[in-house]
Amino acid sequence: MLKIVTLFLVFMAVLAMFGRLRLPGIGKRSDRKGSLPKPRLCPDCGRYNLRGGPCRHCTDKQD
Repeated sequence: MLKIVTLFLVFMAVLAMFGRLRLPGIGKRSDRKGSLPKPRLCPDCGRYNLRGGPCRHCTDKQD
């Protein structure tokens, strides 16, 4: 039983090493095509502005 577990762990380590060699840039989002753009931030308050247009938080404060 111990021999099977050891062989399985060695096999998984070898697969992980080959996967790293084959696809080294897997975690980089900026190089991938079709990556999502960065969300817009309000220049005044710094909150996320998902809708576009005027920031509703800043306009609520002015009223």
